[in-house]
Amino acid sequence: MEEKVTFEDNMTKLSRIVSELEKGDIPLEKAVELYGEGVKAAALCRKQLDEAQIKITEDDGTAPSEK
Repeated sequence: MEEKVTFEDNMTKLSRIVSELEKGDIPLEKAVELYGEGVKAAALCRKQLDEAQIKITEDDGTAPSEK
């Protein structure tokens, strides 16, 4: 069973990756690997935000386009 990673954990991971990439002193291969991890973390954050928005709009009875 896969453990669900929190939004905050994903943001922390993404922040660490961005910081490391911004240093610019890592080999290209490692930078590409980190970039890929960052893209995955960002996608998970977007998915979690979308799910939260759906839950909020369901709770208040409005669709996202009605706001």
